[in-house]
Amino acid sequence: MNPLAAQVGLLMFGAMLLLMAVRMPIAVAMFLPGAIGYLVMTDAGNTLNLLKGSAVARLTVYDLSVIPLFLLMGQFASQGGLSRNLFKAASALVGHVRGGLAMASILSAGAFGAVCGSSVATSATITQVAYPPMREHGYSGRLATATLATGGTLGILIPPSVPLVVYAILTEQNIAKLFAAAMIPGILAMLGYLVVVALYARARPDMAPASARLTWREKLPALTAVWPIAFVFIVVFGGIYSGVFSPTEGAAVGATMTLVVGLARRELTLAGIRDSLISTAETTGMVFMIFLGADMMNATLALTEMPKFIANWATHLPIPDLSIVLAVMLLYVLLGCVMDELSMLLLTIPVIFPAV
Repeated sequence: MNPLAAQVGLLMFGAMLLLMAVRMPIAVAMFLPGAIGYLVMTDAGNTLNLLKGSAVARLTVYDLSVIPLFLLMGQFASQGGLSRNLFKAASALVGHVRGGLAMASILSAGAFGAVCGSSVATSATITQVAYPPMREHGYSGRLATATLATGGTLGILIPPSVPLVVYAILTEQNIAKLFAAAMIPGILAMLGYLVVVALYARARPDMAPASARLTWREKLPALTAVWPIAFVFIVVFGGIYSGVFSPTEGAAVGATMTLVVGLARRELTLAGIRDSLISTAETTGMVFMIFLGADMMNATLALTEMPKFIANWATHLPIPDLSIVLAVMLLYVLLGCVMDELSMLLLTIPVIFPAV
C-alpha cells in the first residue's frame, strides 16, 4: 500500500468520525469523506461517473426490495394492534410472577420481531404498549426502560432481519439460510433476557412487583387474540424455508396478510395505512442513503487497497483464530456505541469478511 493511499484511508476514517461527532447524519458522514478521497485518488470525471453509476446500481438490486416489504409488514402489524395483543397475551401467561410484566415485554418484543425486522421499530412499538402498564404496577423506571431497550434487539435477531438481508447481499449468502441460522440464537437471547429479569426481580422485589394471577377463563381471550400473527409467521417463514417462495415474495405475502388481518379486525384504519406507508418510505429512504454513503466510502477504500492490506495482516498474525473473532466482537461493541447496525455492516464487512 503506497503512502498516498494510506494517508487517504486514514484521513477518511478520521473525517468520518469527526462528522459523526458533530452529529452529521451517518450517510453524509460516510459519503463526503469517501467522495473527496475518491476525487483525490482519481479525478473529477471518474468521481462523477461513480456517483451516477453507484446510485443506479444500488437502487436496482432486486433483493433489496425485501427491506421495505418487511418494514411495511411490521408497520401494518403495529398499526393493526397486533403488538398490543401480543403484550396482553404474554402478560396473561407470566404477569403473575415477579417481574412478569418485564418478561411479557421481552416475549412480545421477540414475537413482534418475527414480523418486523428492525430493532428500532420493535423497541418503539413495544414501548408504547408495555411501558405504561409497567409503571402503573410500580415497576422501576430503570428496569422498565432497560427491559424494553434490550427486548428491542430481538427485532434484528429473530427473522426477518434487515441487517441479515444486508449482510447476505454484501457477502453473497443465501438469505433464507441466514434466517434459519439466526432463529436459534434469537430464541436463546430471548431466554437469556428472561432469566436475567427473573434473577433481578428476585433480588430486588420492590423494583418488579407481581400482578394478580388470572384464571384460564380470563387468559383464553388474550391468548386466542394472537393467532393472526402466529399464522402470518408460519405462512411467511414456512414458505421461505420450504422453498415455496423467495424471501422477497415471502415479505410481500407477509405485508399483504398483515394488511388483510388489520382490516378484518377493524383496527387498521385508512389513516393507519397512510402512516404505515409514510413511515416505511422514510425508513427505506434512510437505509438506501446509508447504502450510497457506504458504497462511496468502500469504493475509495478499494482504491487504497486498505481492505486487502488489513485482511493479509490479520490472516498472518501469530494468534489463534478465536482471538481474531474476539477482536472483531470487541470492535463491533465499540462501533455500536456511535453507529447503528446498518452503518457498521456496510462499513466493516468489505474489510472484515475477507479476513475471517
